[in-house]
Amino acid sequence: MTHRIIVADDHPLFREGMLRTIERLIPTAMVEQAGNLDEVLTLARSGAEVDSLILDLRFPGITSVQVIGQLRNEFKRTSIIVVSMVDDLDVISQVIAQGADGFIGKNVDPTGIAEAIMAIREGEVVVRYNPENPLLDPRLSSLTARQKQVLGLIAAGKTNKEIAKQLDISPFTVRIHVSTVLKSLGVPTRAAAAAQFSNFPGISGWPGKFDT
Repeated sequence: MTHRIIVADDHPLFREGMLRTIERLIPTAMVEQAGNLDEVLTLARSGAEVDSLILDLRFPGITSVQVIGQLRNEFKRTSIIVVSMVDDLDVISQVIAQGADGFIGKNVDPTGIAEAIMAIREGEVVVRYNPENPLLDPRLSSLTARQKQVLGLIAAGKTNKEIAKQLDISPFTVRIHVSTVLKSLGVPTRAAAAAQFSNFPGISGWPGKFDT
């Protein structure tokens, strides 16, 4: 069975790299390239149904995350995978809320990108990225400032609903943050994360636990 896949990015070198990754993962894939949104629409509206659309969020023609919702409405059976340098989880959450099937950071290693693409194609909703400005403690190297706040509030015994209200973010965003925190700390539960929290140096200045 042939799988039709569109790779959309305004950087030709990135497109070529992604094309090679997909051809290695899915040898039967018919991979097409687009450099802007108009080209995406022209390709997707003609020929066989598109199996997967892999596109950047910072891309000519995409003026807001609502464009992802428009693509979802028009191409309901297509897997929409956003691959971008954006590392703001609030924006990433909006991308998922608009109907994208997954988000992968461009700074994820090639193996991680390949694994994420296959997981998304198999029906999982995947968010995988490496935030910039990591903290010095290696156990917290993947946490953003927002996730640092969430960890502090977890340690304070706050529920997801309470965290969402205090930080003025959606419960869905909180769930993603909590999942990332647990994975980064290598612990299975919120209680275990809270227990480790008190052992980290410099926590007296952290928001959350000490500001509630």
